[in-house]
Amino acid sequence: MFNRRMGLIPFISLTFLVISTLVRIMLVVMTPSGSGLTFTLLAKVAATGVVFDLATLAYALLPVALYLLLIPKRIATHKSHAWFVHGLFVLFVAVLIFDACSEYFFFDEFNTRFNFIAVDYLIYTREVIGNIRESYPLLPIFTGIGMAAIIIGALTWKLLGRATEATFGGTYHRSGALLLLPAVAALLFINIDQSSISTNNYANELAGNGIYNLVAAFRNNELNFSQFYRTDPEDQVLKRMRTLMTERNNHFVSTDNGTFTRHITAEGPEKRLNLIVVVEESLSAEYLGTFGNKKKLTPNLDRLAGQSLLFTNLYATGTRTVRGLEALTLSLPPLPGTSIVKRPDNGGFRSWGEILNKKGYESKYIYAGYGYFDNMNAFFSVNGYKIVDRSDFAKDEITFANIWGVCDEDLFRKTIREAGTSYAAGKPFFSMVMTTSNHRPFTYPEGRIDIPSKSGRDGGVKYADYAIGRFIAEASREPWFKDTIFVFIADHCAGSSGKTDIPVKRYEIPLLVHSPQHIKPARMERLMSQIDVAPTILGLMNMSYDSDFMGRDAFKESGDTLRAFISTYQKLGYVTENQLLVLGPRKYAAQYQIDRLTGAAQAKPLDDQLLLDMLAYYQGGNYLYKNRLNRVR
Repeated sequence: MFNRRMGLIPFISLTFLVISTLVRIMLVVMTPSGSGLTFTLLAKVAATGVVFDLATLAYALLPVALYLLLIPKRIATHKSHAWFVHGLFVLFVAVLIFDACSEYFFFDEFNTRFNFIAVDYLIYTREVIGNIRESYPLLPIFTGIGMAAIIIGALTWKLLGRATEATFGGTYHRSGALLLLPAVAALLFINIDQSSISTNNYANELAGNGIYNLVAAFRNNELNFSQFYRTDPEDQVLKRMRTLMTERNNHFVSTDNGTFTRHITAEGPEKRLNLIVVVEESLSAEYLGTFGNKKKLTPNLDRLAGQSLLFTNLYATGTRTVRGLEALTLSLPPLPGTSIVKRPDNGGFRSWGEILNKKGYESKYIYAGYGYFDNMNAFFSVNGYKIVDRSDFAKDEITFANIWGVCDEDLFRKTIREAGTSYAAGKPFFSMVMTTSNHRPFTYPEGRIDIPSKSGRDGGVKYADYAIGRFIAEASREPWFKDTIFVFIADHCAGSSGKTDIPVKRYEIPLLVHSPQHIKPARMERLMSQIDVAPTILGLMNMSYDSDFMGRDAFKESGDTLRAFISTYQKLGYVTENQLLVLGPRKYAAQYQIDRLTGAAQAKPLDDQLLLDMLAYYQGGNYLYKNRLNRVR
């Protein structure tokens, strides 16, 4: 009698589990060669995947439970009700196939299942839907989804009819109540961290369920460091933090171990130079010929590299634009969860812009798109910057645009105009310029390069390089050019997937500092983090200032271990010359011997001193942020 009442539930469950399994198989096939997925590891992926699929199913069946509990018998037994159930089932199948297609495209782009990036995609629907429309043939895709769902509905028509009759033909209210129990069990006993089944990141991604991951990412946008992460005694961490923040020619303004504001003293006459920092979308170091790429995608940047101060061992802090902007602006290691750029109460920091504003500079954030995206306008406007975004471009200033923003050429022409306005007013200027062209759908004006628009990442990179070449050529004709420093850096890499917890090789980004009249061409091989860029550039300008930055001037050798910081939205990495330490939720900690040239990694026991150094930055950075100690007071 129990089975008769539950006839529809096994039918729906089996459909869900079959499609979820096929999705996992599809993603396994898509995983790059050399991913380290052994037969044993794949078996573990399959077993863990079933657990997460069942947990997701338990939540998905909650609407069915409520329906069973609430529908009156006279409706449930009516002839038309069977047609209604058939229609809902076809819709259910269509949603699952849509999810499968979405996971395919998401995995193809990021080599991960749904995560916090997908959460952003749900929030910023205008840009994301526009990007999808410009990138993929939506009509054939949706037509195919609809036809597949209808065909499956037709093939299962009789089976579904019998299941519906069995379910609604008797007393089914208690059956609905029973469906609440699996959801309660999933809530109490299953969490996203349990998908971390090995040190192989591909296996961890495949072991989860895309829908479950999406909801978990939405819930965990900000993680409490003290609650979820490995910590050391606070006094010990803060003492080590003060030591690591000490540099030549600076001193703490207070002897209180709980404060960290330092006064930076310049080592020469101040260079009151203009500053333009170009943050290039997704420009991994691997795309530049200077870093070994053979495709000749970046002739302008490669030429500039020989005329500039080139940093060859710099690592991005994260995998999103907002992480790069956070690191460059606040010089703070990445905190778990979402970037400070997107958090509430994110103003009043002692930022790069605020420091230069105190010296009479006009600081601007210039963005090719609409700055409400990722909360960028809100963040920069309360941290010392004036906003110039797409809404400030006149019609005749836009020659080409896609859903993300105006093309890089238009953006750079606007940057030159804004610089001219400040120069005419007698003010030195600092412009942080964020590009968008090197981003899917990779569209740009035709005829600029030898790769057609919308041909993929190589075209996006080559067009970005072309625009930089034009930018320098056009800026060189301006009266302020000779007294301006140009900085070219990426926000993050184009991809961040790999076998290890956090694949170090996928975080390498270029940094070029170009100012022919003031900075001699050279190569800086020192290991650096994105958070070191602001203090290093300010050092090159011989600036004296008060600082709460946790980054260091690369030209002031402190004698401490060279380090960089990398992260996903939950895992935090600490990179030295040949070691990688990783922290994660549930007090997770691991250490690897690494080869930064090849990306090879081998697990090894934790080094307590390295762990303390790591916590001095991450736990210490969290202390600064939570206690508002890096705000202007």
